[in-house]
Amino acid sequence: QVQLVESGGGSVQAWGSLRLSCTASGRAFSSVAMAWFRQAPGEEREFVAAIIWSSRLTYYADSVKGRFTISRDNAKNTIYLQMNDLKPEDTAIFYCGARNTYGDIFSRSLYNSWGQGTQVTVSS
Repeated sequence: QVQLVESGGGSVQAWGSLRLSCTASGRAFSSVAMAWFRQAPGEEREFVAAIIWSSRLTYYADSVKGRFTISRDNAKNTIYLQMNDLKPEDTAIFYCGARNTYGDIFSRSLYNSWGQGTQVTVSS
């Protein structure tokens, strides 16, 4: 089991920036990929970005391409999400997920460990 702890959320005005962090502990070495998802009030949890642990390949939702960057620090078992040019529609709880299987990187159901979430609020 992998334990995930997110941090870095907060409130920011439109066009501002935030950086989220997610640190893994426990059996972190067994993770194949880690990702960020987000959930706005009344909406489903949706994919934001993912990174393959060994290759550093990255994937992004179309809505955040060019604005968000996912990265990792192996030594710290930590991934980051740098969010620039934030928009009010980015307001959501952001969750970090980890998985130990390959497959559809965008599929929420294949992530078997989740953090508690961190709130991001963007005002216009």
